[in-house]
Amino acid sequence: MEMKKNRQGAVLFSDYTRGKSIEKVVGMPRGDVLAEVKESKLKGRGGAGFPTATKWMLTAAAVAEKKYIICNADEGEPGTFKDRVLLDEYPALVFDGMVIGGYVTGAHEGILYLRGEYSYMKKGLENYLEEMRKDNLLGVNIAGKEGFNFDINIKMGSGAYICGEETALIESLEGQRGEPRNKPPFPVNTGFMGCPTAVNNVETLAAISHIVVKGGKWYQKYGTDKSSGSKLFSVSGDCKKPGVFELPWGTTITDLLKLVDADNVKAVQVGGASGVCIPKSQFDRKLAYEDAATGGSIMIFNESRDMLHILKNFMEFFVEESCGQCTPCRIGNVKLLEGVEMIESGNYTFSYITKLKELGQSMQVASKCGLGQSSPNSFLSILENFRDEIFNNGNGGVNVR
Repeated sequence: MEMKKNRQGAVLFSDYTRGKSIEKVVGMPRGDVLAEVKESKLKGRGGAGFPTATKWMLTAAAVAEKKYIICNADEGEPGTFKDRVLLDEYPALVFDGMVIGGYVTGAHEGILYLRGEYSYMKKGLENYLEEMRKDNLLGVNIAGKEGFNFDINIKMGSGAYICGEETALIESLEGQRGEPRNKPPFPVNTGFMGCPTAVNNVETLAAISHIVVKGGKWYQKYGTDKSSGSKLFSVSGDCKKPGVFELPWGTTITDLLKLVDADNVKAVQVGGASGVCIPKSQFDRKLAYEDAATGGSIMIFNESRDMLHILKNFMEFFVEESCGQCTPCRIGNVKLLEGVEMIESGNYTFSYITKLKELGQSMQVASKCGLGQSSPNSFLSILENFRDEIFNNGNGGVNVR
């Protein structure tokens, strides 16, 4: 079964036939498969950038009767929709990648944790999994490999942004409230139902299928030394060609803006609401882990946009989505939003805004999980990069410094 060929890309959107990578790995020692993944230098595509080979190696080394591979398809970051495209148009890449993960780690069960808003996709994906079972790409003795048993189930997400965090996701799968766990222990040792678990992003698993077929060295040809391969970018906002684009890591923001035909751009939000807002003076920056890192979201704002209004929208989102478990995030986001509202009304002092910036910096190091650690990013970057616009917006005079 050939995948759709309605997109262009050097890696993920290149040609691939369902089951090709699975048929190859069953003839390889597990260690050799892991070595290819390691050579590719693939890092997690959900945003954290943790080396995939290391995560799988730790899961494989764990001693347990049961192990799990979980595909994180919760895609709740504002402005991100690349995983939806992969699941809808390229399910072979994602599910074959999960099967390979099972082979390498010794897991016999995979779970696709599908975002609640993507419930309309569930039936089609279940039908696709049934086709894989009929073709002996799932189930018992996969592809004729004696003892290689692996199957995949789909579980729906809980509609909470926090469940994109791997331990909160696992809590949700277990029927608990979606809240991050303390680390350590890490999921690779104590994950779903207390068993070793590898949690990977949709795009990460899709890349695995190509890497196994074409090799780690081939994958390294794309990107940069520290950011190998390509990346899918979900581009939205003030441009004429929004959508999902595959580009090599290291592409500059300027080049991306030309590709999507964006004019009079004032700012680009890289990484969604939890990312950073970059002004046009920095559009020569590279999209890469070592520079402007992103899980995939690119929001474009032209000169007509009010940056304070954008910031308020982001902070309202985080106040709503914080799970409330830890004080820095629960209280800190509320205080940052209050600060934005004070600026909006003109009732603020620069000394207080400075304290709020310090609060944001404290949240980045004191919050329990990635939500609270990244939620101040927009606040800090927008106030820094658009200071003149925000503090001269005509909404009242500034009080004493």
